Amino acid sequence: MSETDSSATSPVWRRASVALLRWFDTGQDVVVDATQADRVDWLRVIPFIGLHLACLAVFVVGVSWFAIAVAIALYALRMFAITGFYHRYFSHKAFRTSRPVQFAFAVLGAASVQRGPLWWAAHHRHHHRHADTEHDIHSPRHGFWRSHMTWFLTPRGFGTNHDAIKDLTRFPELRLLDRFDILVPALLAVGLYWLGDTLQSQAPALGTNGPQLLVWGFFVSTIVLFHITVTINSLAHRWGSRRFATRDDSRNNWLLALLTFGEGWHNNHHHFPGSARQGFTWWEIDLTYYALRFLSWFGLVWDLKSVPPALRKPTAAALRAS
Repeated sequence: MSETDSSATSPVWRRASVALLRWFDTGQDVVVDATQADRVDWLRVIPFIGLHLACLAVFVVGVSWFAIAVAIALYALRMFAITGFYHRYFSHKAFRTSRPVQFAFAVLGAASVQRGPLWWAAHHRHHHRHADTEHDIHSPRHGFWRSHMTWFLTPRGFGTNHDAIKDLTRFPELRLLDRFDILVPALLAVGLYWLGDTLQSQAPALGTNGPQLLVWGFFVSTIVLFHITVTINSLAHRWGSRRFATRDDSRNNWLLALLTFGEGWHNNHHHFPGSARQGFTWWEIDLTYYALRFLSWFGLVWDLKSVPPALRKPTAAALRAS
């Protein structure tokens, strides 16, 4: 179904019903009104705001070591799904894997509440084609908050350019997951509540319960994961060093690299996007690459692409600018 996104003229009830539909089914084709394309659609982003507000419930549910451990574990697992698969695999094909493993990590990535793998890859490929130009919708040149998060809260950001991901759209399971991406985090939230409720009666020594595990394991972990992930858009094009004179503003930032499991070596990445390893030197810690190497020992991934030795040397222009 195709409909024009005429937010300025549609009655509130109609916009609310359309927004509600798109929360659950992102496959709706929308003809974007150019005058509204880059304005935040507040009705559409109510759930995103709700995720943030729900974190305040920590003052109600309390805390336990088990809830913190679950939050950290889910942060790490979902961060790897985003960096290793959403980014290095789906967006850049930096290695190969089987169809079942591809889908398994697509599901884990969707649990991050960062939309589906097709949407993510399409926008990231667009970013690399137009990095830090007027066509890059999350360049910091457009402002910090635009690059950090408001870009994907707009009608232009909601859409997916399927022409940019034809290699991925041939998989019906990925198309289905991408269309109903909200289902995975919803099931995760329900599962965490059930686990906490079960542990409250079966293992009371853990000191947790359903509401507590839901708040810490889902809401807090998800929001921290989200904001650290998008610092690569907002901060890694502003703060850090440049080893290579790329055509964009990308930087290497060691702190962001630690927090994002290697994504902070962003200037390296823009220099050679197809590499499975973004930390080019031994001291550039790249946890995502280490995890991919671990999976390769069991044959779950293979053909990890590396940077040609000749391309690892800093460019003269970058050295002069540093």
